[in-house]
Amino acid sequence: AELVRAGRTPEELAKEFEPSAQAIRNRIGQADRDEGRRADGLTTAGKEELRRLRRENRQLKVEREILAHRGLIRSGTEKVVTIRRDSEGRAAPDLVGRDLRAAGPHQLWAADITYVPTWAAFLCLAVVVDAWRSRVVGWSMADNLRTQLVINALTMALEQRRPSNVIHHSDHGCQYTSITSGKRCTEMNVRPSRVGGACDDNALCESVFATRECKPNDRSTFRSRGKARRAIFTFIEGWYNPHRRHSALDQASPVDFERRRLFRPSTESGSLSTKGE
Repeated sequence: AELVRAGRTPEELAKEFEPSAQAIRNRIGQADRDEGRRADGLTTAGKEELRRLRRENRQLKVEREILAHRGLIRSGTEKVVTIRRDSEGRAAPDLVGRDLRAAGPHQLWAADITYVPTWAAFLCLAVVVDAWRSRVVGWSMADNLRTQLVINALTMALEQRRPSNVIHHSDHGCQYTSITSGKRCTEMNVRPSRVGGACDDNALCESVFATRECKPNDRSTFRSRGKARRAIFTFIEGWYNPHRRHSALDQASPVDFERRRLFRPSTESGSLSTKGE
């Protein structure tokens, strides 16, 4: 890298050394990333961390299969219904059309519910995910599937982010189609939207749930709902938002992606400028 920076070309160096010219270019590019000269990819340390996480994920999957085969954990085939349609509820239109992309923050939020098994009983988890940076902007936990669960998650997102005319995309569950939920959306200038029915219509939330479930997830994991609550809080605020890398975000975490895009040095004054919240 030093020879190239001194004026030598990769083609000249390839004739003197074993690597090809392209291999030399690749090494120079990686050296620039490691030294902070470029930001178009991962540093060597970042790549090693990504490899470590992938190895850990593979090992967890193997361990889960072994434990499931021995009958020590749940196989994952048991289902708990979290979507119950209200036959009298009026469904909102699908404002997304299976396009879960957003050009900026707080334009499109996806919402969904899942459950977490514990030794005591199931703990229900509702999340709200910003489509622009895949960040969990609101979440709520309860021991039931009442409407207040999803309202609390939406309220958390609204109070922290204060959007204007954001789309709130969810399934047809009665929690989202209820009158109470509709009133809350109207009060806060939120536009409700319902999935069209395809299995990938709410992939943003499913991705969050699937990431959490990579580790063995069964009733033996948490002895109580209290421990489950603490683990979920740590997962969302301590790992997923600040550290979970996404290929759609150029291998950045939601928090890092938001910082890069919203807080950039001003080319005119040299001070930090923001493009949004």
